[in-house]
Amino acid sequence: MELDIKEIMARLPHRYPMQMVDRVLEMVPGEHIVAIKNVSADEPFFSGHFPGNPVMPGVLILEAMAQAAALFSFDGEKGIHTGGKKMAYYLVGIDDARFRRPVVPGDQLRLEVVADRISRSMCKYRSSAKVDGQEVASATIMCAIRVVDD
Repeated sequence: MELDIKEIMARLPHRYPMQMVDRVLEMVPGEHIVAIKNVSADEPFFSGHFPGNPVMPGVLILEAMAQAAALFSFDGEKGIHTGGKKMAYYLVGIDDARFRRPVVPGDQLRLEVVADRISRSMCKYRSSAKVDGQEVASATIMCAIRVVDD
């Protein structure tokens, strides 16, 4: 299964400048995802991180991996829904985060996330981000699922 930007926006609540997934290349709900984040020179964080030497903050690479995880963890096509209830998806833990090289304007992040455990309230994933086939970051991420009022 592939998703374009319109389908991603229908499933995730994030919007510019916090939307970190541009395309899904491959997805098996509840199992794994391969997604893309195109890193543009116009990203708002580059003006301050760092002037004259722009580097994508590691925390935003982690956020991109968490957003990719949210996309394949649920079957709903209109936002995160389970059992007819609207659900929120929160990043609650990061273990073993490693950053191997800077991500700079013009890079294309390939986000690869595999589910270790998905339950009704907590999810755990192994994730990595690659540029040109080389791993630039990896982490184990945990997310919580909570019912929200509309």
